[in-house]
Amino acid sequence: MSNEVMNKEKWVLLFKEIGLNEATMTQWHQAFEARYPEGHQSFLEWLNIGESEIRRIRAL
Repeated sequence: MSNEVMNKEKWVLLFKEIGLNEATMTQWHQAFEARYPEGHQSFLEWLNIGESEIRRIRAL
């Protein structure tokens, strides 16, 4: 297994690879936030996203 660090750009590429567009990615974040807000926060931090962008994403 690789020790490669995951980040937002790599995650978005994976989503696009399976056919998700901006609208479906937004829906995914909204569902994640609604059901598991603490997990969503942790996930966004794991992707090394900055605080201001995390606030923007969580407010979608």
